[in-house]
Amino acid sequence: MLKGERALKVTLRGQIERITYHNPENGYTIACLRVEGAVGAEREPTIVGAIPSLAVGENVEVQGSWGNHPKYGRQFSVESCRQVPPATPEGIQRYLGSGLIKGIGPISAKRIVEQFGTATLEVIEKDPQRLRQVPGLGRKKADLIVLAWAEERDVRDAMIFLQGHGIGQALAVKLVKKYAGRTVQTVQEHPFQLEQEVRGIGFVTADRIAASVGIAKEAPQRLEAGIRYLLDQSSGDGHVFLPAADLIDGAGQLLGVDPQLLSPALEALTRREELVLEESRYFLPWLYRSEVGIAQSIQRILRTPARPLSSDRLASPGIALLSDEQRTAVAAVMDQQVLVLTGGPGTGKTTVTREIVHQFEQSERKVSLCSPTGRAAKRLAEASGREAKTIHRLLEFQPAEGRFRKQRRNPLDTDVVIVDEASMIDVSLMNALLNAIPSKARLILVGDADQLPSVGPGNVMRDIIESDAVPVARLQEIHRQGPDSQIALSAHRIINGQWPLVENQPEGDFFVVEEEDPVAIAQLVEDLCARRLPEKRGYDPIRDIQVLTPMYRGETGALSLNKRLQERLTPRTGNTIAHGDQELRVGDKVLQVRNNYDKGVFNGDLGRVTSVDAENELLEVDFDGGIRCQYDRAQIDELILAYAMSIHRSQGSEFPVVILPLSTQHYVMLQRNLLYTAVTRAKVLLVLVGSRRAISRAIDNDDVSDRFTALKDRIRG
Repeated sequence: MLKGERALKVTLRGQIERITYHNPENGYTIACLRVEGAVGAEREPTIVGAIPSLAVGENVEVQGSWGNHPKYGRQFSVESCRQVPPATPEGIQRYLGSGLIKGIGPISAKRIVEQFGTATLEVIEKDPQRLRQVPGLGRKKADLIVLAWAEERDVRDAMIFLQGHGIGQALAVKLVKKYAGRTVQTVQEHPFQLEQEVRGIGFVTADRIAASVGIAKEAPQRLEAGIRYLLDQSSGDGHVFLPAADLIDGAGQLLGVDPQLLSPALEALTRREELVLEESRYFLPWLYRSEVGIAQSIQRILRTPARPLSSDRLASPGIALLSDEQRTAVAAVMDQQVLVLTGGPGTGKTTVTREIVHQFEQSERKVSLCSPTGRAAKRLAEASGREAKTIHRLLEFQPAEGRFRKQRRNPLDTDVVIVDEASMIDVSLMNALLNAIPSKARLILVGDADQLPSVGPGNVMRDIIESDAVPVARLQEIHRQGPDSQIALSAHRIINGQWPLVENQPEGDFFVVEEEDPVAIAQLVEDLCARRLPEKRGYDPIRDIQVLTPMYRGETGALSLNKRLQERLTPRTGNTIAHGDQELRVGDKVLQVRNNYDKGVFNGDLGRVTSVDAENELLEVDFDGGIRCQYDRAQIDELILAYAMSIHRSQGSEFPVVILPLSTQHYVMLQRNLLYTAVTRAKVLLVLVGSRRAISRAIDNDDVSDRFTALKDRIRG
């Protein structure tokens, strides 16, 4: 990141002296430029940015801005770059001999320039057959040079075209890498194809490009792309479908066209099976198949008679330690082919699950335990004393093929599947899981239906419960940490719309620190995490304490709090790597935000940065569970700082200590199930820091946005 100066646009022209680093995946380059006519420190500045096909000796014109890197000092950040052919024989020879053109090395370059002088580049461009006249070059090598020059020219022309249509350097590099010689044609004829095929280009960018290349506002491809985009966006909000009226009105507003013009586009998309129309509801095909698949799998398993267990199944010592409510839940599981076990914090879901596993094993049934995330699977394994896997591992996901090995034709070899944290599972993953469960196996879904629904589309667990087609065992008595646990009691009060039990006793486990001002709230969170709780109770500020917040932006959002806590807990003392708005340092707490099957780490895994090699832009992370991974520049965007994280990202996790800031800046997000989910993440201590008005708003607001789903009716039907 470049800091410290106002970003004024500047143009530099000169010759590339050396290339320190180049990433072929994204074009990110660090190079030294010898600037024409410059003196002093600006004669040979370091330039950084996404720059394709750069070579030593090449003459370029770059546009961008000056700034200061925290370690490497003054640098020039490149926003656009165009190649300028050298004019002197020496420059041409160095340019051709740099390795930019395949087949031309320093010796060949010298021979070619000796033959044609300053006309060399013109000869290669307009009359390449004359290269065969160069002594010692040979016909085969001359033809290879001609081909390589043409390919390089295509890249150059494509970059000029793309930047001429307002496409930034970084995106232009991605497009050229993706489409090569077809780049210009693809952008001109099918700009909305970019949205589906190139990461980093969304509908808004594709629409701007389309307008730039002359695609009409009412063009069928634009209308169809807008409809697809709206449905895709709605799935990100949790919806499985949109009612026809909502889709048409929304698409009309998005595209700025008369909604009546959308009917032909909807018909075309439906005819090509890019949309599914069912009872005035429009689905994306994968969501429709997922929902139908879940219903069919549940009905299939329900129709299979449950195999009887041994007669002494409820005579184990563990049963005697359970409450009547818990024993009833265990007995219900033994008699059902499919069952949902639900309850709030402290009601004993884990205890009951452990006894269920014991009962099935006593009857020589093979039990498979799984959870949607690595952290949840680890917790399940620790609680049950048995192996527990992520759903992806259980189903043997093949990243290269993008599919699961375990499915209907190759089902799981198991008698019982127990799924923990089932409320986190969206329709796509649940469909994949149920599809792989054999009809003879029992299915037990364990979770808290009052928590936030899945991040992905659907509200699967709640729909299954509300279908009334699947038996449900509900646990309501609080047992965890004893009946005096304020965390558990307060969570139950919150979900029932009541103020939490707060005594603020020295040895208590739930504290509320009232403060109205968002800046003061942020300062309190920082002090609690970095000084007060470590000093008074001995908690490690990074290992034991987790800050959870409703939003990313604002003084009390995750981004701002992460910067505060990083400066306090891991101040800059050595090498760092900057990426986007964040800087990573040794000791930083980080969160993996994307599944990386090659490294064996997954979305939601927490780790610590153990080493940083700023010169080669590499860093190493130790993840919980003993996995150590190395990241290069192209992979660093898989990590974010995690001193503070969103409540949504915390689902399926527990932390010894949770600090929860709530301010009126979060007003739009303040809902009862959000507060309830955050409170239930704390195992030992919860400190809620915020305004009484914000807390009251969250408790009173039970208007959870309904998700458009049809699963409940499908299971019934």
